Amino acid sequence: MILTTPLLERLAREGEVHVVATPANATVLTNHPAVASVIVYDKRNVDSGVGGLRRVAAQLRDTRATTAYMAQGSWRSAALARLAGVPGVGFDTSAGRWLYSRRVVYRKDWHHAQRLWALANDPHEDASLSAESLRPSLYPGPSDRAPVTALLQAAGVRDGEPLIALAPGSVWATKRWPSYDALARELVALVPDARVVVLGAAGDAPLAAAIGIAVQQRGGPPLIDATGKLSLLGSAALLSRCTVLVTNDSAPLHLASAMNTPTVALFGPTVPAMGFGPLADRHVVLGRDALTCRPCSAHGGQACPLGHWQCMRDMTASEVGAAVAPMFDPPREPRDASPLR
Repeated sequence: MILTTPLLERLAREGEVHVVATPANATVLTNHPAVASVIVYDKRNVDSGVGGLRRVAAQLRDTRATTAYMAQGSWRSAALARLAGVPGVGFDTSAGRWLYSRRVVYRKDWHHAQRLWALANDPHEDASLSAESLRPSLYPGPSDRAPVTALLQAAGVRDGEPLIALAPGSVWATKRWPSYDALARELVALVPDARVVVLGAAGDAPLAAAIGIAVQQRGGPPLIDATGKLSLLGSAALLSRCTVLVTNDSAPLHLASAMNTPTVALFGPTVPAMGFGPLADRHVVLGRDALTCRPCSAHGGQACPLGHWQCMRDMTASEVGAAVAPMFDPPREPRDASPLR
């Protein structure tokens, strides 16, 4: 959903944009000026089954939309558009492609934001797209920023005090770099004036605790644990106040791209060439390019297929710390919060 926002902004120049989204994804678009409305499709609960599909199709029909751009290529999404009587446009590799009125070539060599943008645009224009036009956009509101302010005030963060964000989690075990605690010890020495803040879901709290112990052992200032305490837009608001984010190939990477927060991205079983690398102006990607087993799957997995997990184990804390330190000079420009670029 985050990487769809450049497409939404492009479409909003021509008319109203309505988005069908799951409950979790719908919240990401709150306050977004390119979006006229969000139709929530809770396919696992109240909108399950054929009855739910028909109810949501009726809502989509009421928008009087003329085209449905299939950013999510499932057969269910295609059936929804067909039931609503809205012609669908999607990728030629999607499961629902047989129900589309037009198919677009899925370019494996493009960033996914560019692939999505191409659903509604001239393919000859795609090659000249700027990085700025492809960068996603999010708009945290007062209700998203208030918990961030409260969290930082409770932690005693001073105005202007630099923050280093770490995002150690992922739903895929092989994507989780195992040395964030060692990195935290490095950062206390490299950037002693900075505070470390950990982002993630509630399930990432044990990872944050281990990082906090490492910071304490090195005599650094207390860790700020934000795991499970912020919404996605709240996490984006927090990242807008951070000097740099260190993250696995996971959602915080895209939140940082949207807020133009400098990013050090750690790729193990996956690679940026698959289309999901960072889009912030300043970013560094670290990975073990010499390993012939990479990438091993589209998402990573719960265990290394070969048992060695070298793609992550071989990345050292000193290597990652060396990529973080230059992000502090010169300071970055804050993201422009104008409604449309």
